Amino acid sequence: MEQKFNTSTLTSELLLLQTFCKQEGESVTYSKGEQLELEGNPAHWFAFVTEGCFKYVKHGMSNVKPHITWFSFEGEFVCDYPTFLYGRPAQTTIEAMMPSRVLRVTGQQLENFFDQSKETMKLRAIIDEHILCQFRSRYLDLHCTTPRERYELLLKRCPGIVELIDLQDIASFLNVTPKTISKIRKEITFAKD
Repeated sequence: MEQKFNTSTLTSELLLLQTFCKQEGESVTYSKGEQLELEGNPAHWFAFVTEGCFKYVKHGMSNVKPHITWFSFEGEFVCDYPTFLYGRPAQTTIEAMMPSRVLRVTGQQLENFFDQSKETMKLRAIIDEHILCQFRSRYLDLHCTTPRERYELLLKRCPGIVELIDLQDIASFLNVTPKTISKIRKEITFAKD
């Protein structure tokens, strides 16, 4: 459940990527519920979130409820990486959770950026490693922690998330029911007294 790239923890290489998005990116505003990417359609965008937040939704089979797999907040990057680099079908729908603004670039623009120098090629490897670490963290959290531990990790890694995100979205992300989240919140509240 490691948090995505956040400006407070960006390395100098990732600040270079943020600067690229600011200089070359198209500023686009999304209304609540509007989609940056649609699962199954070719993925097109890599973006830096300047306002708002997005959720990644996996719809999957028709008989399965949609599942929240990730979030991107203000000051973070948002994309269905690496599918967008090659125009492959997006694996998730990326949807604005509130009015949001991004600076977005295409896969071709980013590919051209990476090809500029040794430093920018190194950046591509850093992004890949970071995403691999995120997936590994999420996998281990889902398999090796209790629902309460996952909830507490989420609060620690994304302070203030409960003010931004609906209970059912948090429950979906943590792979539990909303009732379980309510119970956990109640236990935490009474433990403080």
